[in-house]
Amino acid sequence: MSDYNIKIENVVASTKLAEEFDLTRIEAEFEGAEYNKQKFPGLVYRVSDPKAAFLVFTSGKVVCTGAKNVDDVHTVIGNMAKKLNNIGIKTIDDPEITVQNIVASADLRAVLNLNAIAIGLGLENIEYEPEQFPGLVYRIDDPKVVVLIFSSGKLVVTGGKSPENCEQGVEVVRQQLDSMGLL
Repeated sequence: MSDYNIKIENVVASTKLAEEFDLTRIEAEFEGAEYNKQKFPGLVYRVSDPKAAFLVFTSGKVVCTGAKNVDDVHTVIGNMAKKLNNIGIKTIDDPEITVQNIVASADLRAVLNLNAIAIGLGLENIEYEPEQFPGLVYRIDDPKVVVLIFSSGKLVVTGGKSPENCEQGVEVVRQQLDSMGLL
């Protein structure tokens, strides 16, 4: 698998850290936090090590985005809980963290004929409108991911719930293109 340079670009995860949050208070205490209720109902807070961003809602829910792997998600959410506890906001112990989406990139290292691929894959699982978007959108049922296929041979996999889903999605595409003689 590693011969396709599969790289996780973004992990999006959610959790509930408290029963409720006072976002105005968090904004006042966390340097760089942004909260503007008129523009967006959540507080935006970015961290740098490891790099990620949080959307924090009054409901106590938190969405973490921008992490490069699942371990980093757990690290930054843990750090966020500690930081909240440090300013006197009680958080839920051992919150359940759900990975919502993983976006990964890969490179098949081949120039691809997207018209031939569109015909070969059949029209029920693909969208290809080159006037609208330069890539072919391929929806795979197992694993349940969407793969964007570009003529450069580059792929973007989205919708995975685990790094393995993304790898399997790349492998499905590779096998299908190979079996059609298009790789």
